[in-house]
Amino acid sequence: MAVTRKPEADRLPISQRIDSRMPNPGRRKMTPTDWALKGELFMNCSCTVFCPCVVSLGKHAPTEGYCQTWFGVSIDSGHYEGEPLDGITAALLVDIPGRMAEGGWKVAVYIDESASDKAYNGLLKIFSGAAGGTTGVFHFLVAEILGAEREKVIIEKDGGRRKITVGRKIQGEIELIGGKDTEHPVMVSNSKYWMGPDVLVAQGLRSKVRDYGRVWDFDGKSADITPIDWKGPKP
Repeated sequence: MAVTRKPEADRLPISQRIDSRMPNPGRRKMTPTDWALKGELFMNCSCTVFCPCVVSLGKHAPTEGYCQTWFGVSIDSGHYEGEPLDGITAALLVDIPGRMAEGGWKVAVYIDESASDKAYNGLLKIFSGAAGGTTGVFHFLVAEILGAEREKVIIEKDGGRRKITVGRKIQGEIELIGGKDTEHPVMVSNSKYWMGPDVLVAQGLRSKVRDYGRVWDFDGKSADITPIDWKGPKP
C-alpha cells in the first residue's frame, strides 16, 4: 500500500515554514487586485465575554489585555483574478498584543490543500492585506507573518455549531448562544465591523491551538460567526 507523505515544506522547523509568497511586512507591498469572496468566518478567542473589538472597532482592549484567536473561513463563492475560490476552506492563527486597532498582529495562515496554486497564492495575498480591498486593513495591522502552509482544513457545520480541524494544530468547536426567540440568534446587527455588519454571538465548546510555540485553550471563551462578503478595490 502506498504511503501518503506530508509535503516536505510542512515538516520544516517553525522558523523555516514561512511561505515566500506571503512576505513579512517589511517586504510586503499592497497591489490592489480584482478579487471577491462570499461565505462565512467564525472564530474563538481568549476574551472571557463577547469580544469588545466588534462594537468598538478594535479600539477597546480585549478582556485579558491581549487577543489570542483562530479564524475559520468557509468560502461559498469567489475568485482571485478570475481563478475560482469556490469551496475552499482556510484558517488563521492570530496573536495580538493589545488593542486590535493598534496592530502588532502575528499571523499564520493555513489554506486547504485542495486549492490550486493560483488560488493558494491569491488567498495568501488576500489574508495578508496585499490584495487591498476589504482585507487591506491587514496590511497595516499585521507586524509579523509566522507562516503560511497548505494543510487539510476541515470545516463542519451543524445548525448553530461550527467545527474546524487543522490536523493537531487547530481543533475548535463553537456554538451560537440562544436567544429568547429560538429562531433568531443573539447578534450584533448593522455594525461597521470590517469582517461584516452582522455578527452572531457564540461560545467556545472545545478549542485548542498547538502551533508556532502557541499553546492556547479557548473552552468557554468568546466566539462568533460572521457572514462575509469581501472584495478587492477593482471592479
